[in-house]
Amino acid sequence: MTTSETTKITPVLLCGGSGTRLWPLSRKSYPKQFSPLLGDTTLFQASAQRLAGDGYGAPLVLTNSDFRFIVTEQLSEVGIDPGAILIEPEGRNTAPAVLAAALYLHQSDPKALMLVAPSDHVVPDAAAFRAAVTAGEAAARDGQLVTFGIKPTHAETGYGYLELDGDAGDFSPRAIGLKRFVEKPDAATAEAMLAAGNFLWNAGIFLFSVDTIIAAFRAHAPDLMAPVQAAVDQGRPDLGFLRLDPDTWGGAEDISIDYAVMERADNLTVVPFAAGWSDLGGWDAVWRESDRDADGVVAQGAATAIECENSLLRSEDDGLEVVGIGLKNIITVAMPDAVLVADASRAQDVKLAVAALKAKKSTQATAFPKDHRPWGWFESLVIGERFQVKRIVVHPGAALSLQSHHHRSEHWIVVEGTAKVTVDDDVKLVSENQSVYIPLGAVHRMENPGKVPMVLIEVQTGSYLGEDDIIRYEDVYARS
Repeated sequence: MTTSETTKITPVLLCGGSGTRLWPLSRKSYPKQFSPLLGDTTLFQASAQRLAGDGYGAPLVLTNSDFRFIVTEQLSEVGIDPGAILIEPEGRNTAPAVLAAALYLHQSDPKALMLVAPSDHVVPDAAAFRAAVTAGEAAARDGQLVTFGIKPTHAETGYGYLELDGDAGDFSPRAIGLKRFVEKPDAATAEAMLAAGNFLWNAGIFLFSVDTIIAAFRAHAPDLMAPVQAAVDQGRPDLGFLRLDPDTWGGAEDISIDYAVMERADNLTVVPFAAGWSDLGGWDAVWRESDRDADGVVAQGAATAIECENSLLRSEDDGLEVVGIGLKNIITVAMPDAVLVADASRAQDVKLAVAALKAKKSTQATAFPKDHRPWGWFESLVIGERFQVKRIVVHPGAALSLQSHHHRSEHWIVVEGTAKVTVDDDVKLVSENQSVYIPLGAVHRMENPGKVPMVLIEVQTGSYLGEDDIIRYEDVYARS
């Protein structure tokens, strides 16, 4: 039976995590799924596009409050209308997230199929992946918990494995019995499993019906049912999002769906997938998935390689040139506020850099240079003892909150587009090359009434310039 004869599959995109192994591009405030690591689209956008089209419904997204507007903005950029967006009050791992999605979908269709996928994986052949989903669909409708296993290309110790209950054969996509889940192995065990030929990498992608997965939680992780059900039932609608109830959500165990359900269930099926996949778990993976020259060099952005071999040079700032000379097996990633230089064999240890920066209370450990907001974004260009210069970009039709400050005044200079500016009782349009002064304590707002992004330079002066020096009077984004 095909999806055209039944209800559509609902993609469930898990959109949390911090991606510390891809620092400095991926940070807690702006993790890797929202960045265009490969090509022009972000990993999140590519995931949504991969699971769209005939047979698929609108995606259901689980994310946290800080990313909710980034999710809607990035889906809009690729022409995808989102379904429900569930806001997790805090990260509780994949089991509560999947259960919350199932309980939400159960309200409208208990028999619906849900395809659970991380939003930060790379699958170059989207059509082949959809064919693999089709291969597992009948088993999912018959009450199986279907997972997707990747044909291993090397003895990887960073992934969990799936042991097939039979021979993988040519690894063509078909429903096969799954014997067991295997935890991340040591090197010798990984080599043995690769040689055996009946093990797959665990991609963390699942297909099952809503009622089947709920029944599995009741059987294998019953303690999750009450807090997650209450979090959904007591969730609060907020500008098109559903905020799961924080008090009851906090009572759910922090546990993965593998531990909670999959490793305990006996109605398991796996579909092999051999058409290419990566979780981009480190800069070495980005190097492998990128187009390399004859010397194995990847140069991205404002980067130049001279007599280098098997290296990645990447600049995220057009005004910051990265030049490598005579490098071998080196990863270099330059951001406006941080530069990573590492031996490629130590790519998995980039998370140690994040830990070290956190220990010294460096903002670069978690904060992204561009601060993304519902209305657009800003970045600090210059910071002094009593002044700060920012570039602010406001989306068409968007508006900042009506606000005031206790400790700073501001000068705004419009450099692109037109701003509608409110200062106390005065409302006026400020065009390109014009400026306006915001005195300390004045109630003010900027809006973009136009059809193109509005860009302005803001000069702040005062005794305290922190982002928490703000009193909001009105905010269309319902921020406190």
